[in-house]
Amino acid sequence: MDIRYSVNQRDFKRYTTEEIANEFLIESLYAPDTVKAVYTHIDRMVTLGCMPVAETVPLDKGIDCMKAFGTEFMLERREIGIFNIGGEGSVEADGETFSLSFQDCLYITRGTRNVSFKSADPGTPAKFYMVSAPAHKSCKTTFLKMEDAKKVPLGANETSNKRVINQFIHPDVLETCQLSMGLTQLESGSVWNTMPPHTHERRMEIYTYFNLPDDHAVFHMMGEGQQTRHILVRNEQAVISPSWSIHSGCGTSNYSFIWAMGGENQTFTDMDAIPINELR
Repeated sequence: MDIRYSVNQRDFKRYTTEEIANEFLIESLYAPDTVKAVYTHIDRMVTLGCMPVAETVPLDKGIDCMKAFGTEFMLERREIGIFNIGGEGSVEADGETFSLSFQDCLYITRGTRNVSFKSADPGTPAKFYMVSAPAHKSCKTTFLKMEDAKKVPLGANETSNKRVINQFIHPDVLETCQLSMGLTQLESGSVWNTMPPHTHERRMEIYTYFNLPDDHAVFHMMGEGQQTRHILVRNEQAVISPSWSIHSGCGTSNYSFIWAMGGENQTFTDMDAIPINELR
């Protein structure tokens, strides 16, 4: 498991391009029949990827749960959100099987002991993108298709940011302990996300970008509003965003991204917006 430690905004100002990427960019999450995991000490969130091909892959494959979490199994004191961004696949959670198509979502509650992943066709394997947060209570494991998500249209063609926020793991859709997740789709011709930029002083956020052509990229903006930096992000890569940092991006093509938040509250509108004319 890759472990990332907390970074403060004062030291961040002195980081090189390579140092910023080393701290915040998750470059590779999918390898055949493997679980890749990145643990960040920022709100103790874990980002994971699994691409089952020839095997049924358990969630904790290659992870020493006692060493990493101090528990017997990964979700003993954690909850997890899962999106499939690949081919057809299935997730088994304590004996119950859920079939996930492209962009389907599954929330699994704290206390679920056995979780495993399988692809329907090894030739077009599923790619399960996951974020896990600490949880102090158990809720209901819930499967969600795109039509189950709450739709929030935003932006306009004139500002190149016309998009739909699909809220899946969200208080308006289902109960969780602290995890919130959703999927935002930009329309063709739109490239900017999350405008105006803002910070969440009470929550951190993790982005993963997908549906991005291989010869394109997203310039993900981060840092304090008056001290911005960028990370160049490719298809199916993720970025860890601390609470003190803005999180915004502009792609060379339209794309989709999955956002995940954890922290003090789940109030989606609890943010500190920064007017674009004040950015530096």
